[in-house]
Amino acid sequence: MAFHRRLLHFRSSFNRWSFSPGAREGFNGSFRSYNATLTPEQTLLQIVKEVKQDGADNLVMDDEIAKIRQEFNAAKQSFLKIPEALKEMPKMNPEGIYVNKNLRLDNIQVYGFDYDYTLAHYSSNLQSLIYDLAKEHMVNEFRYPEVCISFKYDPNFPIRGLYYDKQKGCLLKLDFFGSIEPDGCYFGRRKLSRKEIAEIYGTRHIGRDQARGLVGLMDFFCFTEACLIADIVQYFVDAKLEFDASYIYEDVNRAIQHVHRRGLVHRGILSDPNRYLVKNGQVLQFVKMLREKGKKLFLLTNSPYYFVDGGMRFMLEDSTGYTDSWRELFDVVIAQANKPDFYTSDHPFRCYDTEKDTLAFTKVDAFIPNKIYYHGCLKSFLQITKWNGPEVIYFGDHLFSDLRGPSKAGWRTAAIIHELESEIRIQNDETYRFEQAKFHIIQELLGKLHATVANSQRTEACQLLLAELNEERQKARRMMKKMFNKSFGATFLTDTGQESAFAYHIHRYADVYTSKAENFLLYPPEAWLHVPFDIKIMPHHVKVGQAFS
Repeated sequence: MAFHRRLLHFRSSFNRWSFSPGAREGFNGSFRSYNATLTPEQTLLQIVKEVKQDGADNLVMDDEIAKIRQEFNAAKQSFLKIPEALKEMPKMNPEGIYVNKNLRLDNIQVYGFDYDYTLAHYSSNLQSLIYDLAKEHMVNEFRYPEVCISFKYDPNFPIRGLYYDKQKGCLLKLDFFGSIEPDGCYFGRRKLSRKEIAEIYGTRHIGRDQARGLVGLMDFFCFTEACLIADIVQYFVDAKLEFDASYIYEDVNRAIQHVHRRGLVHRGILSDPNRYLVKNGQVLQFVKMLREKGKKLFLLTNSPYYFVDGGMRFMLEDSTGYTDSWRELFDVVIAQANKPDFYTSDHPFRCYDTEKDTLAFTKVDAFIPNKIYYHGCLKSFLQITKWNGPEVIYFGDHLFSDLRGPSKAGWRTAAIIHELESEIRIQNDETYRFEQAKFHIIQELLGKLHATVANSQRTEACQLLLAELNEERQKARRMMKKMFNKSFGATFLTDTGQESAFAYHIHRYADVYTSKAENFLLYPPEAWLHVPFDIKIMPHHVKVGQAFS
């Protein structure tokens, strides 16, 4: 019937057409050429032939859309069965070790550790302390408005792995391929719409030139940095004051560096260790186990010795015999190492006198047990110790300062990502897995629909199905994001199900990653840690939707 109606239309219009040489606008808005030498009857036959082909194509397309509609209806019925099916799905271990590159622990002879957030665990109170000290410095020394003193740290706003655009002033969450997460772009504390992102960046993908203006916020102290930047940008916006986005970053970064380098944070922590430090006897157990197995151990930290000593004494004060002699647990202790420059510089080591708080002038050509060393560089470290790269593993929380240098130097690397535990627990939750399964099923159907129907050929039935699928997908995305961080969602995933840029850096610089170093106690010291055979990118991610597709 559709074909006959269209043919009648063409016949009624036939007499009004002119068949001069050149292109004529076709039935779908395209341009077709008709030979001017053809008779009207021959031209009509050509048109009829094309109409028949269009009609046949449309029937096939309608049939495909109907099939996808049936699959969608069947999927909605299968949603009812997902909760039961999920009970059979394995869950990931929040305290597991996740492997990017195969690692034989029996080949590892030397274990190195950062201090902050690796051996030392801190409470959430530390972020507020750093935030308050930094904002006071900005007001008192950089002459920022007095109102900034009233700002409060918001633990629910930032996540690790964001980027700050020093040119445009936006906080960005990027995916594995460098595209802006549509719901993860903030100017100050206001989330930007997709339209605003397009107006600012032109495209969601960050090109190489734009990437030069981005600063990665990757370590555990970045929570304070991201929150303070956003709060100050928002103040200037609300006050309608002009500002340069790069100055905001430079000032916040300088303030945070100041409170660390001047020891304000360190003294604040040691003045009330019960408020900021978390005791953990498993750390001592892990280190003792390694020594009993004959492994060599070293501590390499940017923190000053007095701070490390005070923290270790507090954390081990309940452990008999180790309060005053924690240094005996390590073959080498290096403080104020100035990472990441440590890995590329030629700075000499200096022996530190703990009693006089002075540095010796004699050359360091050997590491003496129970002595403390400052500064230094990787080149000298390897010359003195003769420890070969592949037999050394280094644990740290900062992907750039701690792990990028060792990774390039041939050491094995272990990233300590504290939020991994909580994120895996959320991923194991049946409510999250239910939404994730729905999301993957709907994503597959959307992919089929887009592959079947071009934008210019969407019928009313197609538009309706597309709208329903998008609505269901959006609902699933909102539900999943809400279970993580309310502003930026999960640390390792974007709302579209892609791995994040933070996940990319872990994949690149960490041979293995886990929530805390002592999780290695759960594995035999001679274990072979293998990359799972069925992973896409991040080993701790389970693609639950594939079981229901």
